[in-house]
Amino acid sequence: MKVKWISGILSAALLLSLSAPASADEARALEDESIYDVLVDRYFNKLGANDYDVIATDPAAFNGGDFAGLADQLLHIKDMGFTVLSIGPVFASATYDGQEVMDYNQFERHFGTEEEFNDLLDTVHDNDMKLMIDIPTQNVSSQHVWVDENPDWFTENGDGTYALDTSNMDAQSALTEFVSGFIQQYEIDGLRLQQTEEIAPDFIRYFSQAIKEIKDIYIISDAEMEPVEGLDAVVLPGVEETLRSSYKNFDEGTSDLPELLENAEGKLIQADSLRGSRVTSDIVESQGFPPTRMRLLFTQLLTMPGIPVVQYGSEIAMNGSELPESHQLLNMNVEQELIDHINNLNSLRNSSEALRTGDLEILHEEDGWLIYKRSNDEETWIIAINNSSETKNFSVPAETVGSDKQLQGLFENDIVRQGENGDYRITLDREIAETFHVIDEQGFNKAYIAALVVLYVMFMIFLWIVWRKGRQRKADEAAKSKIVRRT
Repeated sequence: MKVKWISGILSAALLLSLSAPASADEARALEDESIYDVLVDRYFNKLGANDYDVIATDPAAFNGGDFAGLADQLLHIKDMGFTVLSIGPVFASATYDGQEVMDYNQFERHFGTEEEFNDLLDTVHDNDMKLMIDIPTQNVSSQHVWVDENPDWFTENGDGTYALDTSNMDAQSALTEFVSGFIQQYEIDGLRLQQTEEIAPDFIRYFSQAIKEIKDIYIISDAEMEPVEGLDAVVLPGVEETLRSSYKNFDEGTSDLPELLENAEGKLIQADSLRGSRVTSDIVESQGFPPTRMRLLFTQLLTMPGIPVVQYGSEIAMNGSELPESHQLLNMNVEQELIDHINNLNSLRNSSEALRTGDLEILHEEDGWLIYKRSNDEETWIIAINNSSETKNFSVPAETVGSDKQLQGLFENDIVRQGENGDYRITLDREIAETFHVIDEQGFNKAYIAALVVLYVMFMIFLWIVWRKGRQRKADEAAKSKIVRRT
């Protein structure tokens, strides 16, 4: 037990040294970001003053989350290593998710005031993060001020909501004018268009050009679709289905993952979305064990090419097969193991350009045993994921990583050294993932041995001090007893 404890300390120190954050002054591109996707109402309720008809036990009602709650509990997101906070729509809405907009010119009163929104912005920026909001257009409320004033701008949906006709020139101009004014007034860093697949491509080009002339902010899609001019990134087609089917249980097969990995560069990658069910629901239905499944899934999501988007609650394996069940109020009083794993992976990704934008090489894929390499001129990583029910082995040839190297595992404390035949043989137990850093052969790790010696000496000194104090206490008690007997 003592050896494992000491080894854990040293591994944590290694991880910390590799994961030092980039300078706040260092500009990040979208490919460098990782996005945490949340609904304001479902995160944290800080202020009771804006709890109008709030029913925290009703998944279809407003639950009380607000801008102040996000600002107050931002460190939960920051500590997991995310660099962009996406908070969904913020405008006056008939529904908790902000989609049924009634007035773009007002903040949703349940979420808070303009001052509280600005406080949230300041808190996000003070933590070297970026803030993104959603622009909903395809399910706005029948009470939207534009519906009454300009009915020809809309088409009616079957559920009583209305879709803005983004091919209508007047509607295009009105929406673009509003958003242009919003980004000039508030220092947000990104916009996500909701139900982007339903929006006219010509409008996206027009809208993006107008916005970026004012401020060069991110404009992304919320839908799996082919790239469209004007969008900085779209969700990789097939990514949710592929990741879910591959990791919902062990021995599911990984044959679709190589193609996914090879097509992911520059795309948004996610296993969940706020538009439907949770990946945990697939895991439970397949009788998988969510913590283990999510650990493997996150290992791939945060080490593969692409821009990861993680929905709130994924860090606690939130369940839900449909809306609004999949939009539960976030419970932060949970075990930290999965949260810590996300933090470790995100910290590596934030510190490693190779893991964010480096080259990809698939080394092996068979029967749930996936191994790939991420590298650039400065560094090389080997990611191994054993999503099977048995121990797996694979020999990485020397030409893949070079000679006289060693593979330093960061999570399972494994070190793989070059064998006599020149290969590096990786062995992983069932349902285990490891991220290996390729470094020069170290031989005996003098720093490791020195740390062991220091810890051992300190421990022995501590025992000696305790022993001396105990001996002195017994001597004092014996002296007192003699005095008592004499008197």
